[in-house]
Amino acid sequence: MVRISLDSVNALFAAIAEREALYIPTDTAPGIAQFKKWQSGMEMTERLKTSRSAKDFFFPQTENLVDFKVSGKKIDIIDPREETEDFVIFGVRACDAKSFEILDRVFLSEPVDTYYQNRRAHGTIVTLACSRPSESCFCQTFGIDPAAPGGDVSAWKREGFLYLEPITEKGRTLLSGLSALLEECPEDAVEAEKESIRGILKKLPLASLTPDAFGGGKTEKYFDSEKWKSLSEACLGCGTCTFVCPTCQCYDIRDFDTGHGVRRFRCWDSCMYSDFTKMASGNPRLTQKERFRQRFMHKLVYYPENNDGIFGCVGCGRCVEKCPISMNIVKVMKTLGEDET
Repeated sequence: MVRISLDSVNALFAAIAEREALYIPTDTAPGIAQFKKWQSGMEMTERLKTSRSAKDFFFPQTENLVDFKVSGKKIDIIDPREETEDFVIFGVRACDAKSFEILDRVFLSEPVDTYYQNRRAHGTIVTLACSRPSESCFCQTFGIDPAAPGGDVSAWKREGFLYLEPITEKGRTLLSGLSALLEECPEDAVEAEKESIRGILKKLPLASLTPDAFGGGKTEKYFDSEKWKSLSEACLGCGTCTFVCPTCQCYDIRDFDTGHGVRRFRCWDSCMYSDFTKMASGNPRLTQKERFRQRFMHKLVYYPENNDGIFGCVGCGRCVEKCPISMNIVKVMKTLGEDET
């Protein structure tokens, strides 16, 4: 384990940025933090998490897939991709770091999504422990420890220092190139900080929330539950929950006529939208109740059934904070989970 004074963090950022692109969470508006490419003088936010997750780095909201140039009967197919530059994402929280593993199971399974794969190969993730978890957090529900956030390098702030511990080969490579700025310290230097974080977790409002009532094999139990109707009645179908969610992976592919060719692009989609899964024969989910049910059944039943019991939620709390009608996965779990009591 190594450390650097918090007063020298900008020097650390500058040294990283000399080698590869660096992105940090920074305040972009009052109450809003986003990941931005670091520039000299940019300060890292004190907010717990960004409004949108770090998912965008590997699965961006929109991306060009292929271009077509049409000349008479001749069609030229053009791959618009360029080699992704190496980059570092600094300050990723444990929940977002876990979300990458969930997305990996989707995009890196056969057939591999090479667009996603390329970005993952070039990205190095430096996580930051959550010194002050918020009341909307429930990552511990899904076995995530914000005191040991994972990633390629884990970091902690404590008593005027930033502590860094390499986890993977990528992480060791990153820190080895920064050794002139870092000093060695005992491996147990952040144990008190870890215990403090875990103590806060036990006091959070959602500390007792468990996923025990859900998982693979529960489709028949919950699919026809009468509770979906009351749960979904106020849902606006706005898709806010899916756009701030770090694990949602639905997308649409569309063609755009540029006037001198056709551009095929991918963009995020939402199972909460009325035209989601719409086909020539119609839409298999005609009501908001059915679309609402799809979202939460996928997180709590379908995904774990096909992924070794891993849930499709990381408890980041963004949907709890952002939903305009205060409906979220926590309320769904509590309401449906009553059937187990």
